[in-house]
Amino acid sequence: MTPEIDTELFEFVNKIASDAASLTLDWFQQKDLKVDLKSDRTEVTDADKAVEEYLRNIIGTHFPNDTVVGEEEEVSSGSSKRKWVIDPIDGTASFVRGVPLYSSLLALFDEHGPAIGTIYLPAIKEYVAAGRGLGVHSSRVDPRVSSINDLEKSCISSSSFDMPWWPDKALLNILSSGAKTRTWGDGYGYFLVATGQIEAMIDPSLYVYDIAPMLTILPECGGKITTWKGESYLLDREGWIATNGHVHERLLALLQ
Repeated sequence: MTPEIDTELFEFVNKIASDAASLTLDWFQQKDLKVDLKSDRTEVTDADKAVEEYLRNIIGTHFPNDTVVGEEEEVSSGSSKRKWVIDPIDGTASFVRGVPLYSSLLALFDEHGPAIGTIYLPAIKEYVAAGRGLGVHSSRVDPRVSSINDLEKSCISSSSFDMPWWPDKALLNILSSGAKTRTWGDGYGYFLVATGQIEAMIDPSLYVYDIAPMLTILPECGGKITTWKGESYLLDREGWIATNGHVHERLLALLQ
């Protein structure tokens, strides 16, 4: 049986995740925000870089032998069996445009797999954080996935339903499934699934730092998360589906 995570470690991770997310507000909706383009043409700001550096410094001080993976810097390899995954601002496109639905993501993995995951949405004062075997802490009362098991009564979100990001067949199947579709994207969409406001979040391709916290959060909230291939371990540049569990297999079949 996979052991539950240490309570003190969970509290530590949740605290630094909260503090890091709060830091983003120093730059949010500021007219002098500096925005650059990375090699993949995605946006990056001084806030992205500063928040990731803040987390790396704290983690490095307390756990110098751990591996750290982040969106803005190179992997820092360690000798322990723990790995931290940081996305300082998930939804930078929203952040730079003053849209408050961006999030700050932090995850911890150990020798047993996903251990801790946090999604903080500081601009709207929402969050969900989970530790393996410890359940969920959230701004919402009793955060649980929804109980809906009828696709026609379900709401499915994605960061985008645009082609060519989506394969033609999978997109057509989802759009004709009878479910409502919305584009509440990035970490916000996964927060909505975890807290029972929508039934599924589907993205065709994500980096590890975009999805890492959800591998702890969704199961602790009673949901399910896999790649489009049905795998549940952390993989890079894969399609991911997070659901309330009740509609998972039917939606997964539509993606094939």
